[in-house]
Amino acid sequence: YNAVVWQCARGAAICDSLSNHAETIERKTGLRLSPYFSAAKIAWILQNVSGVRERAEKGEILCGTMDSYLVYRLTHGRHWTDVSNASRTQLMNLKTLQWDEELLKLFGIPSKCMPEIVDSDTEFGFTDFEGALPSPVPIRCVLGDSHAALFAQGCLEKGMLKVGYGTGSSIMMNIGKDPILSKKGLVTSLAWKLQGEVNYILEGNVNYSGAIVTWLKDQAGLLQNAKESAELAKNANPRDRTYLVPAFSGLGAPYWRSDVSAALIGMSRTTGRAEIVKAGLEAIAYQIADIVLLMQEEAQAEHVELRVDGGPSRNPWLMQFQSDILNAPVLVPEREELSCAGVAYAAGLALQVYSRDMLGASHFERYEPQMDPKVREEKRAGWRDAVRRVL
Repeated sequence: YNAVVWQCARGAAICDSLSNHAETIERKTGLRLSPYFSAAKIAWILQNVSGVRERAEKGEILCGTMDSYLVYRLTHGRHWTDVSNASRTQLMNLKTLQWDEELLKLFGIPSKCMPEIVDSDTEFGFTDFEGALPSPVPIRCVLGDSHAALFAQGCLEKGMLKVGYGTGSSIMMNIGKDPILSKKGLVTSLAWKLQGEVNYILEGNVNYSGAIVTWLKDQAGLLQNAKESAELAKNANPRDRTYLVPAFSGLGAPYWRSDVSAALIGMSRTTGRAEIVKAGLEAIAYQIADIVLLMQEEAQAEHVELRVDGGPSRNPWLMQFQSDILNAPVLVPEREELSCAGVAYAAGLALQVYSRDMLGASHFERYEPQMDPKVREEKRAGWRDAVRRVL
């Protein structure tokens, strides 16, 4: 409990107990009430770990997302966080950009536990990395992981979106300077506050994307390594109709069901190793397509293109299937990981050593849809039916 990973659903019962306040929580934070976010996790620790609440009320316990811990350590005591990370806790008011006292009270979290919320490109302090550097350097930017990748991808205009293929997947669309509360199961967050300007995002989170490949390799024993998955999927029986619904820790957006379990659906006598691996890769693409299609509806965007990053974006079979099932171009940049680049660009802009025209300037490998529309719709319908079976 010193650090609780985002996939942990230990706060589910706390969320259930607050279900009468779900509408208020979503209106204030843009987030669906869920153990996915930090508030219920912090509340669980305060409720279940002996002595923590008493110490927290005395100001002897600090809580926050990982960035606030790092800033605290690197600056020797400055407990700060930026708006992008604060917006993911389910405790920050989207309009005031500060901790919401009503929400802190609902979750039973003393305000003195929480870090100070500042702009993303604030001067957070100086650090010598605990003696590793010959002299202190400034910390000039803090951003959430996916937010930084969105920035590095150059998604600075309203309607631009990106997908991060990590353990889970974050799908983000820049919606400009005004928040839009989703009516379709998505969440609204802060992209960043840089140079005094706020950008908001629509976001959908998939609990299991790259982690599906890890499961196929480590638990199911169907892969020797992640790269092998592309060749197996390519050689699988194209007529196989197996679907993997990867609800290993519930389903995220747009379903928000932490109480459902994973399932393999539609297997036949000829379903084997290659077909199950293919179903796993397809599940990544189906989940992301579900969210992107909802974003198009919410933002009334007729056409989109996907800018992607993360390890699975190097899988050519997956990227082609993603383009096919979404019926949209997929752009894979030269760099696999863009989160570090995004926060470096933002820090460079704050120090006036970079310019904005550097953003999104990477060379892209482009995938275009090739699937027959009838086949696409059949596959989408099969996926929707498979999800309904586990809900």
